[in-house]
Amino acid sequence: MVSLDDAVTARLKKGSKEFEILVDPELGLAFKRGEPVDLSKALAVDCIFENAGRGDRIAEADLESVFHTCDVLIIAKHILEDGEIQLTKEQRKRFLEEKKRLVVTFIAQNAINPQTMAPHPPQRIEIAMEEAKVNIDPMKSVDELVTLTMKAIRPLIPIRFEEVSVAVKIPALYAPRAFGEVSGFGKMLKNEWQKDGSWIAVIRIPAGMQTDFYAMLNHFTKGEAETKLIKDDSPKKD
Repeated sequence: MVSLDDAVTARLKKGSKEFEILVDPELGLAFKRGEPVDLSKALAVDCIFENAGRGDRIAEADLESVFHTCDVLIIAKHILEDGEIQLTKEQRKRFLEEKKRLVVTFIAQNAINPQTMAPHPPQRIEIAMEEAKVNIDPMKSVDELVTLTMKAIRPLIPIRFEEVSVAVKIPALYAPRAFGEVSGFGKMLKNEWQKDGSWIAVIRIPAGMQTDFYAMLNHFTKGEAETKLIKDDSPKKD
Protein backbone atom coordinates (compact mmCIF):
# COMPACT_ATOMS: atom_id res chain seq x y z
CA MET A 1 0.00 0.00 0.00
CA VAL A 2 1.01 3.58 -0.64
CA SER A 3 1.77 5.75 2.39
CA LEU A 4 -0.75 8.39 3.50
CA ASP A 5 1.85 11.10 2.86
CA ASP A 6 2.06 10.16 -0.82
CA ALA A 7 -1.63 9.43 -1.40
CA VAL A 8 -4.15 11.68 -3.16
CA THR A 9 -7.93 11.75 -3.03
CA ALA A 10 -10.10 10.13 -5.68
CA ARG A 11 -13.71 11.30 -5.50
CA LEU A 12 -17.06 10.25 -6.93
CA LYS A 13 -20.30 12.16 -6.35
CA LYS A 14 -23.56 10.24 -6.36
CA GLY A 15 -26.64 12.32 -5.65
CA SER A 16 -25.99 14.36 -2.53
CA LYS A 17 -23.21 12.07 -1.32
CA GLU A 18 -19.49 12.11 -2.08
CA PHE A 19 -17.45 8.93 -1.87
CA GLU A 20 -13.68 9.28 -1.49
CA ILE A 21 -10.65 7.03 -1.31
CA LEU A 22 -6.94 7.70 -0.76
CA VAL A 23 -4.83 6.28 -3.58
CA ASP A 24 -1.36 6.20 -5.05
CA PRO A 25 -1.54 8.88 -7.79
CA GLU A 26 0.44 6.87 -10.36
CA LEU A 27 -1.45 3.63 -9.83
CA GLY A 28 -4.76 5.49 -9.70
CA LEU A 29 -4.11 7.16 -13.05
CA ALA A 30 -2.88 3.89 -14.55
CA PHE A 31 -6.10 2.14 -13.46
CA LYS A 32 -8.20 4.97 -14.88
CA ARG A 33 -6.41 4.56 -18.23
CA GLY A 34 -7.40 0.89 -18.25
CA GLU A 35 -4.02 -0.56 -17.34
CA PRO A 36 -3.89 -3.69 -15.15
CA VAL A 37 -3.50 -2.51 -11.55
CA ASP A 38 -3.81 -4.32 -8.24
CA LEU A 39 -6.20 -2.01 -6.40
CA SER A 40 -5.19 -3.44 -3.04
CA LYS A 41 -1.74 -1.94 -3.66
CA ALA A 42 -3.14 1.34 -4.97
CA LEU A 43 -5.15 2.15 -1.84
CA ALA A 44 -3.52 3.90 1.11
CA VAL A 45 -6.35 2.82 3.45
CA ASP A 46 -8.97 0.08 3.08
CA CYS A 47 -11.76 2.51 3.68
CA ILE A 48 -14.35 4.64 1.86
CA PHE A 49 -14.61 8.18 3.18
CA GLU A 50 -17.22 10.89 3.12
CA ASN A 51 -14.37 13.37 3.58
CA ALA A 52 -10.90 11.87 3.31
CA GLY A 53 -9.20 15.09 4.41
CA ARG A 54 -10.97 14.95 7.78
CA GLY A 55 -10.88 11.17 7.95
CA ASP A 56 -14.69 10.92 8.07
CA ARG A 57 -15.81 7.48 7.02
CA ILE A 58 -19.06 7.11 5.17
CA ALA A 59 -21.87 5.03 6.63
CA GLU A 60 -22.20 1.45 5.43
CA ALA A 61 -25.89 2.09 4.78
CA ASP A 62 -24.93 4.71 2.19
CA LEU A 63 -22.52 2.29 0.54
CA GLU A 64 -25.19 -0.39 0.32
CA SER A 65 -27.73 2.10 -0.99
CA VAL A 66 -25.52 3.35 -3.84
CA PHE A 67 -23.18 0.47 -4.66
CA HIS A 68 -25.18 -2.47 -3.22
CA THR A 69 -22.03 -3.64 -1.45
CA CYS A 70 -19.60 -2.60 1.27
CA ASP A 71 -16.63 -4.23 -0.45
CA VAL A 72 -13.92 -1.54 -0.50
CA LEU A 73 -12.18 -2.81 -3.65
CA ILE A 74 -15.40 -3.00 -5.66
CA ILE A 75 -16.39 0.52 -4.60
CA ALA A 76 -12.86 1.86 -5.20
CA LYS A 77 -13.07 0.48 -8.75
CA HIS A 78 -16.26 2.51 -9.35
CA ILE A 79 -14.73 5.64 -7.85
CA LEU A 80 -11.61 5.46 -10.03
CA GLU A 81 -13.50 4.57 -13.20
CA ASP A 82 -16.28 7.16 -12.90
CA GLY A 83 -14.85 9.78 -10.56
CA GLU A 84 -11.86 12.12 -10.60
CA ILE A 85 -8.41 12.01 -9.05
CA GLN A 86 -7.33 15.14 -7.21
CA LEU A 87 -3.69 15.67 -8.18
CA THR A 88 -1.63 18.41 -6.61
CA LYS A 89 -0.18 21.07 -8.91
CA GLU A 90 3.30 19.57 -8.52
CA GLN A 91 2.06 16.03 -9.21
CA ARG A 92 0.15 17.09 -12.30
CA LYS A 93 3.21 18.95 -13.62
CA ARG A 94 5.42 15.90 -13.03
CA PHE A 95 2.97 13.52 -14.69
CA LEU A 96 2.60 15.80 -17.70
CA GLU A 97 6.37 16.14 -18.11
CA GLU A 98 6.88 12.38 -17.86
CA LYS A 99 4.06 11.62 -20.31
CA LYS A 100 5.38 14.21 -22.76
CA ARG A 101 8.87 12.68 -22.52
CA LEU A 102 7.47 9.23 -23.33
CA VAL A 103 5.57 10.59 -26.36
CA VAL A 104 8.61 12.47 -27.69
CA THR A 105 10.88 9.45 -27.17
CA PHE A 106 8.48 7.09 -28.95
CA ILE A 107 8.12 9.38 -31.96
CA ALA A 108 11.87 10.08 -32.15
CA GLN A 109 12.62 6.34 -32.14
CA ASN A 110 9.93 5.25 -34.58
CA ALA A 111 9.43 8.11 -37.05
CA ILE A 112 11.59 9.74 -39.71
CA ASN A 113 11.69 12.74 -41.99
CA PRO A 114 10.65 11.17 -45.34
CA GLN A 115 12.54 13.89 -47.22
CA THR A 116 15.90 12.97 -45.70
CA MET A 117 15.08 9.43 -44.41
CA ALA A 118 16.67 10.48 -41.11
CA PRO A 119 15.04 10.63 -37.68
CA HIS A 120 13.92 13.94 -36.23
CA PRO A 121 15.86 15.01 -33.10
CA PRO A 122 13.68 14.95 -29.96
CA GLN A 123 14.13 18.72 -29.62
CA ARG A 124 12.56 19.27 -33.06
CA ILE A 125 9.59 17.14 -32.12
CA GLU A 126 9.14 19.08 -28.88
CA ILE A 127 9.25 22.40 -30.74
CA ALA A 128 6.64 21.14 -33.21
CA MET A 129 4.42 20.01 -30.32
CA GLU A 130 4.66 23.45 -28.75
CA GLU A 131 3.88 25.16 -32.06
CA ALA A 132 0.89 22.87 -32.59
CA LYS A 133 -0.23 23.43 -28.98
CA VAL A 134 -0.45 19.69 -28.32
CA ASN A 135 -2.36 19.01 -25.12
CA ILE A 136 -0.84 16.23 -23.01
CA ASP A 137 -3.67 14.63 -21.06
CA PRO A 138 -2.33 12.48 -18.20
CA MET A 139 -5.51 10.39 -18.37
CA LYS A 140 -4.70 9.21 -21.91
CA SER A 141 -2.34 6.37 -22.79
CA VAL A 142 0.95 6.97 -24.58
CA ASP A 143 -0.46 5.27 -27.71
CA GLU A 144 -3.42 7.67 -27.79
CA LEU A 145 -1.19 10.68 -27.23
CA VAL A 146 1.24 9.59 -29.96
CA THR A 147 -1.65 9.35 -32.44
CA LEU A 148 -2.95 12.80 -31.48
CA THR A 149 0.54 14.30 -31.54
CA MET A 150 1.41 12.93 -34.98
CA LYS A 151 -1.85 14.33 -36.38
CA ALA A 152 -1.08 17.74 -34.88
CA ILE A 153 2.56 18.06 -35.98
CA ARG A 154 2.33 16.63 -39.52
CA PRO A 155 1.29 20.02 -40.97
CA LEU A 156 4.42 21.55 -39.39
CA ILE A 157 7.18 19.03 -40.12
CA PRO A 158 7.54 16.18 -42.64
CA ILE A 159 7.21 13.04 -40.54
CA ARG A 160 5.95 9.49 -40.76
CA PHE A 161 6.36 6.19 -39.02
CA GLU A 162 8.56 3.75 -40.88
CA GLU A 163 10.69 0.65 -40.40
CA VAL A 164 13.89 -0.24 -42.22
CA SER A 165 15.73 -3.50 -42.84
CA VAL A 166 19.44 -3.59 -42.09
CA ALA A 167 21.84 -6.37 -43.10
CA VAL A 168 24.60 -6.92 -40.54
CA LYS A 169 27.82 -8.94 -40.56
CA ILE A 170 29.62 -9.44 -37.26
CA PRO A 171 33.23 -10.73 -37.13
CA ALA A 172 33.81 -14.05 -35.36
CA LEU A 173 35.46 -12.36 -32.35
CA TYR A 174 32.24 -10.55 -31.44
CA ALA A 175 29.65 -12.91 -32.93
CA PRO A 176 28.80 -14.95 -29.79
CA ARG A 177 27.15 -11.97 -28.08
CA ALA A 178 25.79 -10.46 -31.30
CA PHE A 179 22.37 -12.11 -31.35
CA GLY A 180 21.23 -10.64 -28.06
CA GLU A 181 22.57 -7.17 -28.85
CA VAL A 182 21.08 -7.04 -32.34
CA SER A 183 17.74 -8.73 -31.71
CA GLY A 184 16.96 -6.29 -28.92
CA PHE A 185 16.44 -3.56 -31.51
CA GLY A 186 13.72 -5.17 -33.59
CA LYS A 187 12.50 -8.20 -35.51
CA MET A 188 15.09 -10.65 -36.77
CA LEU A 189 14.31 -11.54 -40.40
CA LYS A 190 17.37 -13.69 -41.06
CA ASN A 191 20.41 -14.95 -39.18
CA GLU A 192 23.15 -17.30 -40.30
CA TRP A 193 26.48 -18.49 -38.92
CA GLN A 194 29.30 -18.54 -41.42
CA LYS A 195 32.10 -21.10 -41.71
CA ASP A 196 34.67 -18.56 -40.53
CA GLY A 197 32.70 -18.01 -37.29
CA SER A 198 31.22 -14.71 -38.35
CA TRP A 199 27.49 -14.04 -38.10
CA ILE A 200 25.20 -12.33 -40.59
CA ALA A 201 21.66 -11.16 -40.00
CA VAL A 202 18.89 -9.01 -41.37
CA ILE A 203 16.88 -7.10 -38.80
CA ARG A 204 13.80 -4.91 -39.11
CA ILE A 205 13.99 -1.85 -36.84
CA PRO A 206 12.11 1.45 -36.37
CA ALA A 207 13.69 3.93 -38.78
CA GLY A 208 14.25 6.45 -36.01
CA MET A 209 16.51 4.03 -34.14
CA GLN A 210 19.12 3.70 -36.87
CA THR A 211 21.59 6.03 -35.19
CA ASP A 212 21.38 4.15 -31.89
CA PHE A 213 21.60 0.81 -33.68
CA TYR A 214 24.77 1.71 -35.58
CA ALA A 215 26.30 3.23 -32.45
CA MET A 216 25.64 -0.02 -30.55
CA LEU A 217 27.26 -2.10 -33.29
CA ASN A 218 30.32 0.15 -33.47
CA HIS A 219 30.69 0.07 -29.71
CA PHE A 220 30.65 -3.67 -29.12
CA THR A 221 32.55 -4.62 -32.32
CA LYS A 222 35.00 -1.72 -32.06
CA GLY A 223 33.88 -0.50 -35.47
CA GLU A 224 34.41 -3.83 -37.24
CA ALA A 225 30.75 -4.60 -37.98
CA GLU A 226 29.56 -4.33 -41.57
CA THR A 227 26.06 -2.98 -42.29
CA LYS A 228 23.92 -2.32 -45.32
CA LEU A 229 20.53 -0.63 -45.49
CA ILE A 230 18.23 -2.80 -47.58
CA LYS A 231 16.04 -0.88 -49.98
CA ASP A 232 12.33 -1.38 -49.35
CA ASP A 233 10.05 -0.79 -52.31
CA SER A 234 6.83 -1.52 -50.45
CA PRO A 235 4.23 1.29 -50.10
CA LYS A 236 4.93 3.68 -47.22
CA LYS A 237 2.48 4.54 -44.47
CA ASP A 238 2.06 7.94 -42.86
